[in-house]
Amino acid sequence: MSHCGVNAIQLFKSAEGGWKIIHITDTRRREGCRTEPYNDKTAINEMLDAWHHAAAVADEDAFFGSMTADATYLGTDATERWLRDDMKAWSAKYFERESAWAFTPKNRQVYLSADGRMAWFEELLDTWMGACRGSGVLQKTAEGWKIRHYNLAVTVPNEVIKGFIELVKNATEKK
Repeated sequence: MSHCGVNAIQLFKSAEGGWKIIHITDTRRREGCRTEPYNDKTAINEMLDAWHHAAAVADEDAFFGSMTADATYLGTDATERWLRDDMKAWSAKYFERESAWAFTPKNRQVYLSADGRMAWFEELLDTWMGACRGSGVLQKTAEGWKIRHYNLAVTVPNEVIKGFIELVKNATEKK
């Protein structure tokens, strides 16, 4: 168990020159105290939740700070492939709003490499576009886990895929 506090110790110096503890104030506490061992999957889930929250509250520094300098973000449009800093420039107008965008994770699976330095995940998201799927690769850095690659995809129910294909084909032909 972690101590999660600071002890105040009162010492007394005897006439012989030795020190004795005469009083200890124990400040251990349970609330806000992390007693369980570090867990990479927990840390990854917390980081990804915070990353999505940063977009929801337009915290540009936290959002892009959660990505490696060479991170790649793939959006839902076939033309949307950004390196982190390019995406930051493109999305600046969205981060000037109260909320850049709000994606709420509903289900996430996290996997770790054998050496524990890389991880990958997939997640279902509630978004303004409906159900989306995000997937990505994470790298463990000196600052903690960071997103190295993220892919956002719109999900399409199998029952409507033919209509969806036609819709995309028509939109693509207009370009």
